Amino acid sequence: MTDDAKSKPSRLGRGLSALMGEIDAVGAVPTTEGKTAPATVSNEIDLDLIRRNPAQPRRTFDEVALNELAESLKAKGVLQAILVRPDPKDRGKFQIIAGERRWRAAKIAGLKSIPALVREIDELELLEIGIIENVQRADLNPIEEAEAYEALIKRFGRTQDSLAQSVGKSRVHIANTLRLLQLPESARAYVRDGKLSAGHARAALGAPDPEALIRMAAEKGLSVRDVESRAKDAREGGTIETKSAKSPGAEKDVDTEALEADLTRTLGLAVDIRHGKDGGELRIRYRDLEQLDDVCRRLTAKR
Repeated sequence: MTDDAKSKPSRLGRGLSALMGEIDAVGAVPTTEGKTAPATVSNEIDLDLIRRNPAQPRRTFDEVALNELAESLKAKGVLQAILVRPDPKDRGKFQIIAGERRWRAAKIAGLKSIPALVREIDELELLEIGIIENVQRADLNPIEEAEAYEALIKRFGRTQDSLAQSVGKSRVHIANTLRLLQLPESARAYVRDGKLSAGHARAALGAPDPEALIRMAAEKGLSVRDVESRAKDAREGGTIETKSAKSPGAEKDVDTEALEADLTRTLGLAVDIRHGKDGGELRIRYRDLEQLDDVCRRLTAKR
């Protein structure tokens, strides 16, 4: 860590990087209050003795990225120790505080043990660190992020203001993210799977039937502005199918819409086909670079 990095203030003492394994050589680990707690350095812990963090807000792990990390671990080993605590319910076992992705990849790579640093922390710290780790690394999808915030509020009495300070987000961001939990589970799945953005979901919440509008947005590849327009028309007594909400040239025949739906299901990403007399274009909406990489991998795969 550079001197500049050390001089910058952090809501977590020395910051998330320290929690994630850039630990002082003497074995002191920063706490969420900025103090340091002694930690026991263990060269290796058997992977079978380690359990995932039950409070881990992240539920979805990209299989392609995990396999790539596993290949790297095979070649170079685990360069950064994971952070664990003694399992309070199973003597001799450990729970992951931070580093579950490395632990999963190590298992895929066929490793028997992994470098780990053991630290005693309570349930609140376990949940909070899990959320902060993932939020600051942008590893959570919007639904997982909202569920994590809700858990801190309901289980530990946190306020939106204190959450905003802990995770380095604005209170408005916390409030807007929590709004996603107003959606039914079937609608949340589109956001959780990356088929629609949080912006789509929030726009759909303004409609009398958000679930139907979200399903249509995923099937037709609607933009956030399209969803906002359709929600507004529905509130004013129209329907989500109203023509005023459709962009010029958006009328499509049944066969085109069916093909879009098939490709959307196959790719797991929203597909938009635009066809005219001089040809057309195929648009595939992706959320992040991992999804883009996955699409490129499929398109360039040898047949």
